[in-house]
Amino acid sequence: MRGARPQAALEADFAATVSARAGEVLVAAVSGGADSAALSALLAQTAERAGATAVFAHVNHGVRRGAWQDEAVVLALGAALGVRVVTAALDAGSADEARLRGERYAKLTQIATAVGAARVFTAHHAEDQTETVLLALFRGAGPDGLCGMPVRRELAPGLELVRPLLEVLPQALRSYCHARHLPFAIDPTNVELAYRRNAVRAALAPLRADFPHLDAAVARCATILREERAGDPAALVRRQLREELTAIDGDARELTFERLDAAARAVLRGARGRHFLRRGIELVVGD
Repeated sequence: MRGARPQAALEADFAATVSARAGEVLVAAVSGGADSAALSALLAQTAERAGATAVFAHVNHGVRRGAWQDEAVVLALGAALGVRVVTAALDAGSADEARLRGERYAKLTQIATAVGAARVFTAHHAEDQTETVLLALFRGAGPDGLCGMPVRRELAPGLELVRPLLEVLPQALRSYCHARHLPFAIDPTNVELAYRRNAVRAALAPLRADFPHLDAAVARCATILREERAGDPAALVRRQLREELTAIDGDARELTFERLDAAARAVLRGARGRHFLRRGIELVVGD
């Protein structure tokens, strides 16, 4: 079917990242927006195929008029996908982003514990990662901040927060919603520049038009830095290969990350073969 391939590829990549296990309970944090609507459908499908159970968790912030409409959209998603929806509401208070984020994660933790889940999934995507890295840079954060959001982190003891869409653009998620006929809400506060993240997003819009791979590049840099700081084996081999190639001809700048990373992972696997790095340079493994 024409146009189905991008959706099928997204579903396959998502399932591989999640690696659902039979019998486990998977919680999706669903706000009602297009990103989380796509997440909900992807997780529901992945869970069903693996013999797991998906649960949608919606936290109503109650700070704007349309909040109840968002909840209605999430309930409609649950009904359409045959998935249980658990809702929670935050106590009245300020619209401070830090407060809302902290209390939202506290509610998600409560819901996950109540349904017996060990993992909670959110719909953070590639543009969110870019904005997170830039906000950290503007704050003068050190390397930890510039690593961006990790795919996985501990949310509470015995509970993991997973962001399986960090390399996916929001346009792809919205296209997935249209292709799968998923309802979703539009948050009008996304264009209010009083919120720092929205201001960064607005400033990036013309840059994204001129540099279409901007988000992928920032995400890659964040991943590289995170792996370097964690002492990831692939990162160590990449560094060694780069140093050796620099010693050979004095310039390794033309090496692409993808080729260097593929060669490093081949070395770690002990995969025999030849790996093209750049014109005139190949890495031979196992011969």
